[in-house]
Parts: sequence; C-alpha cells; structure tokens
Amino acid sequence: MEITTISLDTYLLNPSSPLAREEAKKAAESLILTGAVIVQDSRAPKDANDRFLDLFEDYFSQSQEVLKKDERPECGFQVGVTLENTEKPKCASDENCQAIIRSLDIDQRPIDLDNHGADPKCRFFHRMSDEPPYESTFPVLETPNVTPQRFQGTWEGKVNEWGEFMKQSVEGVAKMVASGLGLEQDTFTTAGKYGSHLLAPTATDLVKYGKLNTKYAGFHSDLNFLTIHGQSRYPGLHIWARNSGKKIQVKIPPGCLLVQAGKQIEWLTGGLIKAGYHEVVCTSATIDTIERRKVEFPDRPLIRISSTFFWHLTPDYRLVPIPTLRKEAENRFGRQEEYGEMLVGDQVRRELGLIALLSS
Repeated sequence: MEITTISLDTYLLNPSSPLAREEAKKAAESLILTGAVIVQDSRAPKDANDRFLDLFEDYFSQSQEVLKKDERPECGFQVGVTLENTEKPKCASDENCQAIIRSLDIDQRPIDLDNHGADPKCRFFHRMSDEPPYESTFPVLETPNVTPQRFQGTWEGKVNEWGEFMKQSVEGVAKMVASGLGLEQDTFTTAGKYGSHLLAPTATDLVKYGKLNTKYAGFHSDLNFLTIHGQSRYPGLHIWARNSGKKIQVKIPPGCLLVQAGKQIEWLTGGLIKAGYHEVVCTSATIDTIERRKVEFPDRPLIRISSTFFWHLTPDYRLVPIPTLRKEAENRFGRQEEYGEMLVGDQVRRELGLIALLSS
C-alpha cells in the first residue's frame, strides 16, 4: 500500500477546474484510507528545508544545561524546548490506542510495544498563529515564543522561513481536502484562522540512540488537525494505513512534503478521516544513513531532525462532527465512536495530559 501523491500546484492554479477537483478528491480519499497524503508544492524549496535542518542540528547540539533554559513546563511545553525522556507516547495512558495495537497482526505491530516510557526525542515548539481579535478562553495557548540565547537576533527569521512554507502548504491541503469532501474549500481554514499552529521540529541524538530498533517516538496519533513534515535527513517514520492495518515505511520523494491527519479532523469528520497512527524508530536504513553522513559531513552533528508543523483549529472553535460526513463515515465504515461536542482548547488540554506534557 502506497500513500497517494497529490499536486497542490495543480489545485492552486485553478481550484474550480476538473483537474483540480480530481486532485482534491484524491487528497481526501488518501486521508480517509491511509491517514496521510504526499504533497507536491513547488513553493516549498529544498534549500529552505536544508537551512532549517542545519539550524536545529546546531541548536540541539548544545548541552542539556543550556537547552534547559528554554523549557516552559508551566504552559505544557507548548513553546520552547522539551528535553528527551519527557513526552510519553499516547498509548501509555490510552486504552483505545492499546486496543488498536492488539488488533494488529503481530508482524505489523509497533516497535517496543511493551515499553511505554517517555520518548528519547527532544522537541522545540515555536508558535506561528495569528492573535484573535477577541479575548480567548485559552490564553495559555498563546504564550510568547522562546528565543534561545545563542541565536539572539537571527532566530525568528530563520525559523519562520521554513515554517511559513509549511504553513502555506498545509493550509492549501486543508482547502483541497474540504473541497474533496464536498464542503466549501474555506471550511477548515476558516475554522483554523486563529489556531495555535506550532512549528515543532523534533530531535534525536543518534550518537546516544543509534542502535537498531530504538524507539524515537512511540506509536501515537497527533492531537491537532493536520500535521505536515518536510524531508528528514534520516529515515525511520512508519505509519499504519486504516484500510489495511499494515505498517508503511514512509519515503518522502524529493520536493515533496507529507501531511497526516490528526484528532481534530477525525472529530470534525465524525470518523470518516481517522487520526493516523505512526512511530519513528531506528531502522537499518537509519543506520546506513548515519554511517554515510559520518563520511560525507564529518563536522556536522549526528542528530535526526524532523521538520514538523502542527496545524490546529482555533482554540475557541467548537468541535462537533459535520452531519453529512458523519453519515458517510457510518455508511462506509459502520458505527463510529460518539465524539460529542468540545471546544478545541479543551480537547488540546485533555490530550496534553495523556502525553504527560500538562498536569491537571
């Protein structure tokens, strides 16, 4: 099973054209069946992704003592750095998630199934959201960004460069998916206009954690609406397709990005699109890449960076399934769970508690 590749360029050229509508349907169907879609977007240049990866390799090569100054645990680590062995995979405290794992064939289950300890990855959150023209019910989700001491004066511009490329790509995909589901194309982007969008690169020290089958990010799904990734320099991402239950090793082609479905789009579509489960582990391909880069780039840090962006709905937006999509989900897949109604900000707080980033 392969993840569908769609052309955002084609859609943006003329969204009302038959060709664009066909690409939009392909985008929606790929998310329905696999929870993911590969996106071609010529506006997102490879050299900008490379600069971003270089920046965060340099950042995470600093000592733990220096990095710790950038922690903000009081806001659930939703800005600044999260150090290794802090964030736990959702399955550590979610029975539904554990039931999904048990339902998989043994050879299709995630690595390190029995170890629900915290992940060895680090993360940096940089908010890229617009301030709403009203007083939000969730001010903690609007905490100011952190600028690391070593990068004063240059950080914001360097970080935002690639972040803006990913943000415009994922918003383009949100429009495509809405159109492909038979909705107005601005349905999702309007609902996410003041979302707490997060540029969220993750980092794993490959000197410490370069052993085969080491879990970098345990089996989980994302809590937001859509997640977009640029290419990492080191492979290791696996996703599970809804339609087959099979594990897929993700390979993002040059010049493309990967978009995955999160919990908010699952909720809004009444289960028609499911939040995609995935993991990141050290594979034989990861080890081969480590050895190659030691030779080709001996002066660069051996750190796996994932250029990730979490796109959210507005915190004050009320999550409730769209009736037509809920009905289609039941027609195609049978009875779905009862999602109910909840403000996005409350949903985020609940999910952060499940991954040990926010105390109740």
